[in-house]
Amino acid sequence: MLKLGLTGGIASGKSTVAAMLRELGFPVLDADSLAHKIIEPGQEAHDEIIEEFGPEIVVKENKIDRVRLGAIVFANREKLERLNAIVHPRVHKTIFLQLKQLENSSNHEAAFVEAALLVEAGYEKDLDGLVVAWCSPEQQLERLLARGFGEEEARRRIAAQLPVAEKLRHATNTIDCSGTIVETRLQVQTLAEKIHREAKEAKNIGHSSKPIMDGK
Repeated sequence: MLKLGLTGGIASGKSTVAAMLRELGFPVLDADSLAHKIIEPGQEAHDEIIEEFGPEIVVKENKIDRVRLGAIVFANREKLERLNAIVHPRVHKTIFLQLKQLENSSNHEAAFVEAALLVEAGYEKDLDGLVVAWCSPEQQLERLLARGFGEEEARRRIAAQLPVAEKLRHATNTIDCSGTIVETRLQVQTLAEKIHREAKEAKNIGHSSKPIMDGK
């Protein structure tokens, strides 16, 4: 089973592509949702984050307020890196355990790991390929404003991630999400067809293949 990454900048279309891949039958593990879960009370990262960032991020029932935490880390790159150092290794361990379980219990040709900071966290070194969903930074800003972000906060969120051009340099395949939903879906379907086709070819010749490693 191919283990593929799916990433993209904030508001770039990554989640839309993930939903389309699920509709086409591919498992997509959401690393960002897992990161949210492991900071819940009783989870392993919860106490360490409070110790690092202070009790002001805690609200009722000892929960971490992600809005307050975000306001701290997205305004200070060093603090963001400290948060990532707490969260990313734990998410990485869990995600790759889940991938192993999928590989052992199913006959899927490929599974995807969806994560906004996949490249930044270093996950890609353990994956067979990387799909980057992208649009222009201007479109990212426009979409964040439409979601209700203030312009300053939106720009901070975009700046906290690798630039689009840098993410694309790591890509083995790209999905251009700057157009219509229909145009995006056609690209996702093309990727799926490529995976199916080359998996079939690999099976016929009796060895594994990494179909998305050979082109963007």
